[in-house]
Amino acid sequence: MDLFQAMQVFTRVVDANSFTAAADSLDLPRTTVTTTIQSLERRLQTRLLNRTTRKLSLTPDGAAYYEHCARILADVEDTESAFHSSARGPKGKLRIDVPPSIGRLILIPRLCDFHRRFPDIELAIGMGDRPVDLVSEAVDCAIRVGELQDSSLVARRIGTFQCVTCAAPSYLERHGEPKSLEDLQSHCAVQYFSSRTGRTLDWDFLIGGENTAVRMQGGISVNDADAYLACGLQGMGLIQPARYMALPYLESGLLREVLPQLKPAPMPISIVYMQNRHLSPKVRAFVDWVADLFGQCSLLSGSRLDGSDSCQFNAKPKAHTYRELTVERNIAERVL
Repeated sequence: MDLFQAMQVFTRVVDANSFTAAADSLDLPRTTVTTTIQSLERRLQTRLLNRTTRKLSLTPDGAAYYEHCARILADVEDTESAFHSSARGPKGKLRIDVPPSIGRLILIPRLCDFHRRFPDIELAIGMGDRPVDLVSEAVDCAIRVGELQDSSLVARRIGTFQCVTCAAPSYLERHGEPKSLEDLQSHCAVQYFSSRTGRTLDWDFLIGGENTAVRMQGGISVNDADAYLACGLQGMGLIQPARYMALPYLESGLLREVLPQLKPAPMPISIVYMQNRHLSPKVRAFVDWVADLFGQCSLLSGSRLDGSDSCQFNAKPKAHTYRELTVERNIAERVL
């Protein structure tokens, strides 16, 4: 048995979640794929996959073996690419993970540009609020917001995440507009809780160069940025969304900024990857591309944090009610 080929077949079966689909993508007979997995399990003396008539699932040993195989195959691919990339450009599958709003509103609208530059890189994009483990989940690189905790990763700062304190006019008509931090104690906020810890996140403001935390009261909590913004638009409380998400609604009047003299503390946006990926041509290509993308706009790069959004945009939102807003399109046009 060719062990390297067996590893390729095994990872393809897992990725496709199907023996038949894996066989088709590898241009192999299905019986060959089945025999290869059986031979691999005999060699390792353990079951790698649980098979039923409807689905496949990894055993604990299979999950561990898949992680090792993915890293080994990626290293081999990167080694080959390093010798050929100067002539043909980087190639191979690149697994990335990004926060949903950044992925949907910033990256995806510009993916055609990336693929024009690097047509041989196949992107697999994961989008979730839960921070992934790059090693165990075989992710090549990830975009993260906030201070980084894992010192074993290589990190490159690519931008600044700036929030804005705001509310729907309907909320302000009912409750009045806060003029100071003390006024916030009598207001209601939409709460945001961490998907990882379940903890409700405090608000904070940058005052005199230091972060000042403020605990808000509220009757609803969510853990999704879109739901958070939607609750604010419906007048359910004050919110602190990302400025790049709120900008079209601020300009259309569906949201109004409050406490403009007090800015929420900015957070760094970084792209991180494992130390053994720093020479990978495909990782390097993506990191440089996304850093340039963020650097093109002061709203994301952090070069202007005084509330003036100096990016050049293509269009302004023209909808007048929440129901009529085409959210992804308008925000993407404004940010990019």
